[in-house]
Amino acid sequence: MTDRKPLGFDNGLTNYGDRDFARYLRRSFASSMGYSGAALDKPIVGICTTESGFNNCHRHFPEMIEAVKRGVLAAGALPVTFPVISLGEVFLSPTSLVYRNLMAMAVEEMIRAQPMDAVVLMGGCDKTVPALLMGAYSAGRPTSLVVGGPMMTGRHKGERLGACTDCRRFWGKFRAGEIDGDEISQIEGRLAVTSGTCAVMGTASTMALIGETLGMMLPNTSAIPAVHADRLRAAEETGALTAQMAVSGGPVPVDLITRESIENAIRVLLAVSGSTNAIVHLAAIAGRAGIAIDLDHFNRLSDETPVVVDLKPVGSGYMEDFHTAGGLEAVLREIEGKLNLACRDITGITLGERLARPLADPVDRAVIRSADQPVDPLGGLIALRGTLAPEGAILKRAAATPGLLEHEGRAVVFCSLEDLAARIDDPDLDVTADDVLVLQNAGPRSPSGMPEAGYLPIPKKLARQGVKDMVRISDARMSGTAFGTIVLHVTPEADLGGPLALVRNGDRIRLSAAGKRIDLLVPEAELAARRATFVAPAGEAMRGYAKLYRQHVLPATKGCDFDFLLPR
Repeated sequence: MTDRKPLGFDNGLTNYGDRDFARYLRRSFASSMGYSGAALDKPIVGICTTESGFNNCHRHFPEMIEAVKRGVLAAGALPVTFPVISLGEVFLSPTSLVYRNLMAMAVEEMIRAQPMDAVVLMGGCDKTVPALLMGAYSAGRPTSLVVGGPMMTGRHKGERLGACTDCRRFWGKFRAGEIDGDEISQIEGRLAVTSGTCAVMGTASTMALIGETLGMMLPNTSAIPAVHADRLRAAEETGALTAQMAVSGGPVPVDLITRESIENAIRVLLAVSGSTNAIVHLAAIAGRAGIAIDLDHFNRLSDETPVVVDLKPVGSGYMEDFHTAGGLEAVLREIEGKLNLACRDITGITLGERLARPLADPVDRAVIRSADQPVDPLGGLIALRGTLAPEGAILKRAAATPGLLEHEGRAVVFCSLEDLAARIDDPDLDVTADDVLVLQNAGPRSPSGMPEAGYLPIPKKLARQGVKDMVRISDARMSGTAFGTIVLHVTPEADLGGPLALVRNGDRIRLSAAGKRIDLLVPEAELAARRATFVAPAGEAMRGYAKLYRQHVLPATKGCDFDFLLPR
């Protein structure tokens, strides 16, 4: 007899009141799938896949799954694939963020409920990686992460194209009348030409780098292009390592996702000038560990962490360039002195030990700059506070027009997405280039579910005059592939009666990136009078998950997770 926890199919037996019968019944049904007795005695590595016909980013997962299986089998364990819901970014309504928590719940419950000794998480598209990490952290089994990798670029008239920064750039030209309908249709088929996630430093690539920085992936595998053979080799190696983790019992996510590794992840986010969405997702992952991200501390890190990566949407390169230039390994070396080097990864080594090894290839300084000659001496993102956002807001200063980072203007207010769609291109809209566009009721609790609508379109009449950017403010999010002087995640959101809900046309708003403030320049007495007459938007008659979401979603500053999923 032994006190060791049962492995493989003996793990987590269904309770019929007779353990031996439960084991006998489970093995008999497993035998129907063609497993031999020897296979049924092996430790099990679950392979959690997010493949779906509604997720173009993951269409190469069948081949990757086979690579993971090879590694698991070679290391002496039994691979068992299981699906959870998938989140194809552009195929979900109202938004993929709404379903991130549902996926995280499914991941947690399926890992916990099914007989596996370790698990390989497979994701990539924006919300899948945070959902996988959130669920796996709470499930507590030995865990590794494999991402799908970025797609390769397309070509149009001799120019490289990558989803989806170039999508937005050409769409802006189309709205401005610079290109016609035939050309925009031609471009449509050239923006996303292979499997994989967006080709720029959007949310998917940012979250992949964060996953690796947190220690949940094999070193320097987060940016391998989706179609590269190294992507399959990384999957196989991950499978083999996870088989070893199944036997040893670790590491588990709680060993790797710590206050120190989360700070490292913030440093990387700032150094690569990553997606604003990553702050929401990192806050949610940290929240599962009982760790809050302090916005003042975030700003201190931002002011001392240089941007060293020159990629779109704020630079000129693409993720395939980043990978060949040196990838995350090169970035970590440039900010090594600011990192917590005692943090470990799934291989068991510390970050310090990893960075002590020599680089295999020289770094391409056209893509990954040195810390003493950075793209920008300041981090790519900052948090704002002020009378308009007393609990915080986010600005990607690296993506902003420098001349708008200190700006005061007149508010032009849209009370909903429907109002925005109906009036933004009205030729009679009272708006100038110096005004501030404000969108209300697009936060986490809104019917729109905090969509990536913070990238408000430039009014068509201004676009045709050559206006490329304006200050835009909302409680919504922005795609990691977007750019502009855009204030996001305003908290408290309008649905809760925050100051954003009280803004009226003609109010003056002041943005100061240097002061890290966003202020509504309206006397407090007037705001108090408006607050007294505030009526929350009428919620739809909801049921099921939509009702659960509205009742329990936390604000953006806490990651938009559910309150009942945080540690007690």
